[in-house]
Amino acid sequence: MAITKSLSTPNTRLLADRVERIKPSPTIATAARAEELQAAGKKIINLSIGEPDFDTPAPIKEFAIKAVHDGHTKYTAVDGMKSLKQAVINKYIRENRLKYELNQILISCGAKHSLYNLFSALLNPGDEVIIPAPYWVSYPDMVMLADGIPVFVTAGIDQHFKITPAQLEAAITNKTRLVIFNSPSNPSGMAYTENELKALGEVLLRHPAIWIATDDIYEHHLWNHRPFTNIVNACPELYDRTLVVNSVSKTYAMTGWRIGYTAGPAKIIGAMKKAQSQNTSSPCSISQYAALGALEGEQACVAEMTKAYKERHDFIVGELQKIPGIKCLPSDGTFYTFPSIEGLLRPDKGITNDVEFAEYLLNEAEIAVIAGSAFGMPNHIRICYTTAMEKLVDAAERIHKVVAKLGS
Repeated sequence: MAITKSLSTPNTRLLADRVERIKPSPTIATAARAEELQAAGKKIINLSIGEPDFDTPAPIKEFAIKAVHDGHTKYTAVDGMKSLKQAVINKYIRENRLKYELNQILISCGAKHSLYNLFSALLNPGDEVIIPAPYWVSYPDMVMLADGIPVFVTAGIDQHFKITPAQLEAAITNKTRLVIFNSPSNPSGMAYTENELKALGEVLLRHPAIWIATDDIYEHHLWNHRPFTNIVNACPELYDRTLVVNSVSKTYAMTGWRIGYTAGPAKIIGAMKKAQSQNTSSPCSISQYAALGALEGEQACVAEMTKAYKERHDFIVGELQKIPGIKCLPSDGTFYTFPSIEGLLRPDKGITNDVEFAEYLLNEAEIAVIAGSAFGMPNHIRICYTTAMEKLVDAAERIHKVVAKLGS
């Protein structure tokens, strides 16, 4: 049989459209640059990356080491070990007053993977996802990777970076598929109150086709609006439409272990499991045992870390509030503060926006922060205080000095 060659124009495109329309994570890029400068001998204080500076607690590491010695080095079920899923169920009952079954839990390779599985399972091309701004940098790009369209609802510092029910209602269209909440928030550190969540939930109850994702990874690092409340606690009628995402990364200083988990309706969890079966299969078995040890073990370490974050928060926010031109609200939790630096812009000195101000801090003060534009909020910066207090004292002194130079 003769083979006929196609005479059509050859496809010379190198990369897929979905990759072309996203950008690399700016937080990871800035942190990498800070590390390069440190390696080159610069005395960089890195306040850019949201990674606990604490070590993973020793009992958790010992639990993982025992798993290695016991030979637990094989594949697990795609959706995670049954024992870990049960520990997650117990955690939701104990800490969140939420009840789930085993088929409503998925263990993944971090909360980011959990969210990507959700977007892959839920979104069709053209589906809209409402994302309050400021937002975690990865939300929009993960939505676009899944062929969805991010729709931003902006809440500035005058609103304590929290959207209103009227704003949510105005953003909803017949293409809205999903709404994402992150409280306490990265980058703002702000948390919604129970009443605020209830009011937002009432809007969503009027739109029964819309799904909700609540990203709760900072729930334990909270000092205002306690006890922690998510939108399902505030509006239980949304239980069957809400995916609750969490991880062990921030709570137990286990970022490198890469374990996240999702609870939600069995049908959606099953679809996410199907996606995971093809993109990673099961998470690392030893990391799962470490997560099991974390969830079932002594929890005092969590309160100790949160206490340290609050002390650092109080210091750095207090120092920033002393600087003319900076507007900084106290955070409700997390380990971030998100000050406005609009009053420090100096076009005559080449500083016209937050990106140029962050560059000025890096060059003149040797301090790495993330420009607020990366989070959908220009003319702000995100400062992460996951570093020792003595370094924060040094950083505050440097910021005072370089800002004073701007006014001279």
